[in-house]
Amino acid sequence: MRREEVAELAGVSIDYIVRLEQGRGLRPSADVVEALSRALRLNFDERSYLFDLARQRPRTTDKPATTAVAPLAQLVDDLSPMPAMLMNHRFDILAWNDEMARLLVDFGTLPPAQRNSIWLCLMHPEIREFYVDRERVLREGVAHLRSAWAAHPKDQVLTDLITELTGSHKEFARMWAQQDVKINGRGQKVMRHPDVGEIAVHFEVFMPLQDTDQRLMICRAADESSKSALKRLWAQ
Repeated sequence: MRREEVAELAGVSIDYIVRLEQGRGLRPSADVVEALSRALRLNFDERSYLFDLARQRPRTTDKPATTAVAPLAQLVDDLSPMPAMLMNHRFDILAWNDEMARLLVDFGTLPPAQRNSIWLCLMHPEIREFYVDRERVLREGVAHLRSAWAAHPKDQVLTDLITELTGSHKEFARMWAQQDVKINGRGQKVMRHPDVGEIAVHFEVFMPLQDTDQRLMICRAADESSKSALKRLWAQ
């Protein structure tokens, strides 16, 4: 492609392109890097490389994942007997294995609109009382949701969810007003399971490089008594 073509497609001047080529002290903004990557028809890896060169952070997609990609859905199944599930940035639950369903709730029996971990923690009659330290779990979840909202300002479904919860649930409204921000990539939760009693689990959240709006959560027993409780649960 000629410089003139790249400049026109990216919405910048030819002189700007020349100065970039010559390394004359320019540091393009994230918007310009995105425009250049589209103009040059870069693939995912090339786009990431261009953002790294420009010392910019790639903008996240405003089209969140609504279904689990097949390899990740298979991985969720393969992780059994460890409870695992796949979510997007707004905590919509996209895939889960049998162990996660038995640990929390059978997500398959819920309407798709209710397969959201924040909604479940606030509204589901059983999950509402499930966590021993519910205040902390919910506060961290709301702080994580605020981070997602800032990163995806055009996600209308996420905005509508926040509006709904703020208007209908005083607990959520109070925590949202605190403006805490937190990324929950690792932690521990203690649960009161109705069948096997108290279970403490460590959880880890992973983000695939090529499907960055899908988050894989894996849980494992935090102590020996919890390991025994999980074994009893799987045996039922």
